[in-house]
Amino acid sequence: QVQLVESGGGLVQPGGSLRLSCAASGSILSINTMGWYRQAPGKQRELVATITSGGRGNYADSVKGRFTISRDSAKNTVYLQMNSLKPEDTAVYYCNADRIVDRRHRISYDCWGQGTQVTVSP
Repeated sequence: QVQLVESGGGLVQPGGSLRLSCAASGSILSINTMGWYRQAPGKQRELVATITSGGRGNYADSVKGRFTISRDSAKNTVYLQMNSLKPEDTAVYYCNADRIVDRRHRISYDCWGQGTQVTVSP
């Protein structure tokens, strides 16, 4: 009943910036931790950043100082501001929510979006 939809991916030059958005749709009451993961060709999916319902962020070492995760709980949306992008950031980026409660108090665990492509290339 709940869906996550990512947007904002695209092609950008090294050193450029991109802002990803992920909106959860449905009759949502609450969402706990949300996060961004990415998967490059031939590699496993890896954590990029997470943010708790209280706004505490956690980042992979590879993106610290360059990426910023934020959320707007009223809109059930999480964002990823990506600056100083590098070719190694190229991947499909996926949005995740670990626990979602809808207004009928039904609980969904480990929800994923469909992914959005980010390509960093000259």
